[in-house]
Amino acid sequence: MPTQNRCAWAQSDPLLREYHDAEWGVAEYDSRALWEKLMLDGFQAGLSWLIVLRKREAFRKAFKGFDPKVVAKFGEKDVARMLENESIIRSRSKIEATIGNARAYLAMQAAGEDFSAFIWGMAGGKPIRNSWKDASEVPARTELSEEISAALKKRGFKFVGPVIVYAWMQATGIVDDHWKGCFRHDQKSIDPIRK
Repeated sequence: MPTQNRCAWAQSDPLLREYHDAEWGVAEYDSRALWEKLMLDGFQAGLSWLIVLRKREAFRKAFKGFDPKVVAKFGEKDVARMLENESIIRSRSKIEATIGNARAYLAMQAAGEDFSAFIWGMAGGKPIRNSWKDASEVPARTELSEEISAALKKRGFKFVGPVIVYAWMQATGIVDDHWKGCFRHDQKSIDPIRK
């Protein structure tokens, strides 16, 4: 059976291949799911995505399904519990940022700002499809990731710098950065049906 051509970053590990083929670049419109993925990208800062991916289920368990209403109520005992949890990345600053980001998410909601509508509105409402030939062309940040980062920081979010935000935009299909030789490049079928 011939090998599937895919983005080079996803070639080295079966878990990365599965994530690339099924999730990465798929347009996500659910506010809670977008928030969860942004929090996980924050945990990736300074590390490889594969580390986070391998720990994703443990993160979901530790953060109670990434339900912002639950996470926003976490206190010092919850932080201490997570700092003892070897199944996740035990960074106090990232754990505390996730709790604060749950509160910021809920504050947006209380102010009438739907997280998904807010983010997708900044991106023009549909995936931005790029046509990179290889990794050397893919930017680490863009003007839009800088704008989204600044808007999130203004609303109280942390660990949302423009590089983290751009990686998150790629992961959630706000930007389709599958390379030209990849079988997923510009596949319209990767856009889910909006609910």
